[in-house]
Amino acid sequence: MEEAVLTEVVPPEYVRPASSMAPEPTWPLLAIERHRRGSLVDQIVGTISAMVNERQLSAGTKMPSVRQFAKCNGVSTFTVVEAYERLHQLGLLSSRRGSGFFVARSLPQAPQSSAPASLPGLQSEIDVLAPDLYSGQAEALPVGAGWLPPEWYGETTILDAVRHAMKIPAGRLRGYGHPLGFPALRQHLAATLSAELFAVEPDQVLLTNGATHAFDLVLRTLTRPGDVVLVEDPGYSNLLALVRHHGCIPVGVNRTEAGLDMEELGRQAALLHPKLMFVNTVLQNPLGTSLSQAQAHRLLALAEQYDFWLVEDDIYRELAQPGEASLAAMDGLRRVIRVGSFSKTLSPVLRVGSLCASSSLIPELLRVKMVAGLTTSEINERAVFHATSTRGYRRMVERLAIQLDDARERTLEALRGVGLSPLARPRGGMFVSAGWDEAPAPGVSGRSIADAALRAGILLAPGEFFTQREPQGVWFRFNAAYAANPQLLDFLRQHGQGG
Repeated sequence: MEEAVLTEVVPPEYVRPASSMAPEPTWPLLAIERHRRGSLVDQIVGTISAMVNERQLSAGTKMPSVRQFAKCNGVSTFTVVEAYERLHQLGLLSSRRGSGFFVARSLPQAPQSSAPASLPGLQSEIDVLAPDLYSGQAEALPVGAGWLPPEWYGETTILDAVRHAMKIPAGRLRGYGHPLGFPALRQHLAATLSAELFAVEPDQVLLTNGATHAFDLVLRTLTRPGDVVLVEDPGYSNLLALVRHHGCIPVGVNRTEAGLDMEELGRQAALLHPKLMFVNTVLQNPLGTSLSQAQAHRLLALAEQYDFWLVEDDIYRELAQPGEASLAAMDGLRRVIRVGSFSKTLSPVLRVGSLCASSSLIPELLRVKMVAGLTTSEINERAVFHATSTRGYRRMVERLAIQLDDARERTLEALRGVGLSPLARPRGGMFVSAGWDEAPAPGVSGRSIADAALRAGILLAPGEFFTQREPQGVWFRFNAAYAANPQLLDFLRQHGQGG
């Protein structure tokens, strides 16, 4: 990556290069603040994104060649290639073989809505980081949320565990707790993983405040601003915001019912030299699908060939069938970092997650954990240990998986009944992604429908939350525990008819 070193600020304007041949199309001379910290790629991407979204560059406009753009703006061709590739991944540019890059789209005007006034306590526009998606306190039907009804988890088990944790010995009230996390829980996790998936020692287990905290620690430890990070597309919505927050460049790799597009992954890895990739091997969010053993082996081979880390988001493993592919098991934690969590099988209120990594990497992850926030909550970790080490925990998880299987089937049937088609057939878990192949009316998007749903008291998660590309059709991620609801189905039926 190139760092800005000069102090010149070039005013934005359109220029046309002199040529004795056919006239070239105009293109923007960007306002690059060379004294500003940060990469030139970020500035180019940000400026062109703004021009597209503000319609200074209309859909179909041909962009200059890489060499022309580099010469005009005084940057290297490598910088332009990386910026164009990122804009392509964002869906703002399209590539035509032999013709170059073109502006792919402009953002549509938000449609006027005659929806009823907002419910108390709800914001009027849906957002990927909206508090209503996480707090559980809003009045809206939480169809787009990531938690299950409390009674599904086994309230008695959880409450007993919390009461037991509160009986912490007085001597443990001094200090901040063990930096790696509550030792008994780490030992229990190591023993369980060693018996079911792969050999791991307790000192290779680092406890975190949930999976997102684990992702943050990995990014803080292994990346620096300007690094390329591969993500699944569609994939976990918060991850995109987190990657960008760290100044990294998220690049999507297409994921469908068939799994990851390995050809695309190979091309991106060869071109962009990513530092790491985040992947949901089992019951992927939002599709609910799993990678085959063959695809997992191919993914490991590409990571080895192009020298990047794999961060395996494994938080749905306990809800999956035995024998599903495990990158950590295949790799032995050489190049794989395994992330786990208890929010899907116990309760999201107990913010406890885990990182499993090589013995050489754990000390650096631990150092970053201490720098960023010292230790994690021993009381929460004691509660999780008590709940997961009881005889009833495994039976509770089995009942939960069966309940989810039934809810998913009812959700798939109900959504088909109002005209929505699934993007993929889930193999398990709590999510179904489905929608319309074409927008129900001109100018309508998943986000605009989600805004209308929020005003009607329904919390939806539109496809725009999960992808960097322009969504194909209009679709949403549905939580199966809440989706077969007459209020939701009536709303979808109405809007599927253009209402």
